[in-house]
Amino acid sequence: MLRTTAFLALLALGACSPGPSPEQFNGHTMGTTYSVTVASHPQAVRHEAIQSVIDGVLDEVNRSLSTYDARSEISRFNANATTDPVVVSPGLRAVAAIAGEVSVATGGAFDITVGPLVQAWGFGVDSPARERMPSQDTINRLEADVGFARLELVPDGRSLRKTVPGLRLDVNGIAPGYAVDLIAERFDALGVQDYLVELGGAVRAHGRSPRGRPWRVAVEAPLSGERKPYALVELDGLAVSTSGDYRDFRETNGHRYSHTIDPRTGAPIANGLASVSVVHRSTAFADAYATALMVLGTDAGMELAGRLGLAALFIERNANGPGFTERSTPAFDQLRRPLR
Repeated sequence: MLRTTAFLALLALGACSPGPSPEQFNGHTMGTTYSVTVASHPQAVRHEAIQSVIDGVLDEVNRSLSTYDARSEISRFNANATTDPVVVSPGLRAVAAIAGEVSVATGGAFDITVGPLVQAWGFGVDSPARERMPSQDTINRLEADVGFARLELVPDGRSLRKTVPGLRLDVNGIAPGYAVDLIAERFDALGVQDYLVELGGAVRAHGRSPRGRPWRVAVEAPLSGERKPYALVELDGLAVSTSGDYRDFRETNGHRYSHTIDPRTGAPIANGLASVSVVHRSTAFADAYATALMVLGTDAGMELAGRLGLAALFIERNANGPGFTERSTPAFDQLRRPLR
């Protein structure tokens, strides 16, 4: 599964601190990389058992949620033109439920059915390079099969239903976060308590780092040509995810087009935001809310984040020159630590 939105770039700093040597697990998955650091674990839990948990979750998520594998469950669901209820795995049902909750809370600013519009604007895997933008007629035609309200969670607790046959789901913006949450859940069941899990930039941490304090994770500055920390947050039982357009964008005829499509308009966002970071107990919810707040823009996003009690950091490009300005919610400020 290749992540179509390469905006979740975070630097996990806590794992590199002086102290007892942690165990590291690294690899490739979903078209990106993962990195897991375990600072300590019960003596009875072997290195191989931890790796088995990681491998098992990643295989499970790919088989269920990969839109780049025609054999995956979500690909089969998309190809099915019926509007009858379809029994799905607990994982697909859970991701659809999370997405639907965030869609309702944000007035449709997050929508896992928006994939056809993303493709039309020339973003996503296998999207052709576009010199010309899609016409309004094309957008209108595609929007007939787009909309979170057109996906129903059937009350039986195990099925999903399309209300239009052409509806297609693309959960690549939330699946990595869901995978991270699943790894954390299974670590907890195994008795592993001190860990940091990073997948495609989405990070969740629990317990203590090798230095014996909560994990510290740096939110990356929204710069396209370099990687440097912008803000530091302290995490224990929390996740952080960032949405931004500083790596995935296109310039055509002097105009910059963001890869983030506003599901409500069918067009790329153009609100001056460079990135939004969200801290949440769930990595999947952090993923989804970061994207939604990026779509809403600073003013509406700050209002919603404050109303929902979200820990959020908004970084805007200066309109009159280089550099950035920022706004953050009180919940984010409580978790922030000085960069040093």
